Amino acid sequence: MPSASRPTAARPITAGVVTALVGFTSSFAVVLTGLTAVGASPAEAASGLLALSLTMGAACIILARRYRMPITSAWSTPGAALLAAVSGVEGGWPAAVGAFLVVAALILLTALVPRLGALIAAIPPSIAQAMLAGVLLPLCLAPVAGIVADPWSVLPVVLTWLVCTRLAPRWAVPAAFLAATVVVAVSISTSGTEAEPIALLPAFTFTAPTFTVGSIVGIALPLFIVTMASQNVPGIAVMRSFGYEVPWRPAMLVTGLGTALCAPAGGHAINLAAISAALAASPDAEPDPARRWIAGVSTGVSYLALGGLSAVFVALVLLAPAAVIPAVAGLALFGAFGAAVQQAIDDPGERMPAVVTFLVAASGIAVLGISAAFWALVAGLVVRTVLHLRR
Repeated sequence: MPSASRPTAARPITAGVVTALVGFTSSFAVVLTGLTAVGASPAEAASGLLALSLTMGAACIILARRYRMPITSAWSTPGAALLAAVSGVEGGWPAAVGAFLVVAALILLTALVPRLGALIAAIPPSIAQAMLAGVLLPLCLAPVAGIVADPWSVLPVVLTWLVCTRLAPRWAVPAAFLAATVVVAVSISTSGTEAEPIALLPAFTFTAPTFTVGSIVGIALPLFIVTMASQNVPGIAVMRSFGYEVPWRPAMLVTGLGTALCAPAGGHAINLAAISAALAASPDAEPDPARRWIAGVSTGVSYLALGGLSAVFVALVLLAPAAVIPAVAGLALFGAFGAAVQQAIDDPGERMPAVVTFLVAASGIAVLGISAAFWALVAGLVVRTVLHLRR
């Protein structure tokens, strides 16, 4: 038995498991919604979830072991929300996969060409966050619409989320997911109909990419900007707040290569963890900062294990009443939506361009086969330029 004063690995390992569980169960529904919206079949969406889980798990292990820091990776939840807001893709699912590969190339270029990162940083945060808020708005309305459409199925999920938000905020969305699982089980048992057989074993489904102007401009560019502005940059800031200087170039190389590897299997993007990064990097994970890297490795191993259940999670989505999973996805995005709105309108001098950006993104319009997210950025930047012209 170890002595009382001798540190053990149990605490950081547990912190890593919790980080993975919270990150996965809080947002996998958003990922599946996004992949399905751009044309993925259930098998392709399950493949994308599997590929994302494996690559971000490997990224956690590689970065944490190599640099002895609790560096954790995650899929781009804001990016998945952006995909969910896309109304049709020119070229269908193969074009979406091509857009994912373009995102990978842009992330790798960010690592190799510092000026590209500086160009992204030059986009006013208010406009980037307003675009994200506009993309998230329709998804965040799903719980409200769900309560009206199917109150008996959605109300238990929302009430569970509300109670846990008050008592244990970290577990609010995972608890809502568990409530949704119970709702699905009750729905199946009371329906009196036999469900069609669904594959429960994980499997890759590869898609040959195609490249179209609409998918590159309307998906790849906004997805890259959202991933950088809402995940990678905040992720670096979170780690710095705990005393860790994440090596930028290696982190971008690893996540860029990971995105390139998982794209043909349906994964949209992996990046540095932002919100969940604090779970593995804080003193709660391990009092000794030099040993918190164990939590990063544990997070990665846990993601690999959860990836093996990807087909099970897709089956749950397929069996759920129509309004339940969108409600869970919407609840998972409430925090991100609130933060994006706050940052978008925080500066009175930037408020009008941010409002225009938000409204265009929330409209869901698609012009010339290009999604609203791109036009929102254009509109916001044009309005900002006009309002800031010197007289």
